[in-house]
Amino acid sequence: MMIQEELKKISSYASKLLRQKFGRGPESCFASAASRFLVITIKGFLSPMEEVLLQHDKEDSVDRTRSIIVSSMLPELRGVISVSLGVEVERFYHDWNYANNAGVIVAMFEQELPFVRTHPAAIPQKIDIDAFREEINRISAYVQRVPDHLDIHQISPKLIVVMKLGILIPIEKALLGRGFDRELRLAKDELEKQHFQQSPMFSRVLGGPLDNVFIDWNFLEDESMVCFQLK
Repeated sequence: MMIQEELKKISSYASKLLRQKFGRGPESCFASAASRFLVITIKGFLSPMEEVLLQHDKEDSVDRTRSIIVSSMLPELRGVISVSLGVEVERFYHDWNYANNAGVIVAMFEQELPFVRTHPAAIPQKIDIDAFREEINRISAYVQRVPDHLDIHQISPKLIVVMKLGILIPIEKALLGRGFDRELRLAKDELEKQHFQQSPMFSRVLGGPLDNVFIDWNFLEDESMVCFQLK
């Protein structure tokens, strides 16, 4: 019960920060935690300015601005999470699905949470981890390459975080070396999400249809985070 109260405080604080930074808060903001991750799921969060830009096909402008503003609030959120849960945040990831008006902020900790474990009963009974891993590797090989390492973390019955380590190919590393970080991120985002969301395999192996797929990258560490959210 105490952990749930702390998670509720964190989600409330995240909602407050979003409202302060954007002038409008989300319709819902909910925090879940397990393993080395805390996932804040956000729903119903578009400012009037963003709505206008999206209507004029300016998603890149919305994404660029939102990324800057969200990044500016993460140090404060880091402190609240660390004090509330007693662990240090190693890094953050965040991503948005503007069509569904949804997003996530994912905090990855330096160590596993000592008091939060994924209970076996929380894992969907129909999940097939081997088939899930195989499909992720298949899509990764098609759009890029098979990761050197894949970590799968069940955060809640509806949330799965996948860490892909060792993902960059030589041409991508060359582009990053020439400063094309933003262009590479946009291209990979569109390509990977398209294939992840269109794959019928995930609904079968996870025991239910996907609602959202969120992806973020840490090019410096050669890794990416994929968050699967089930309906």
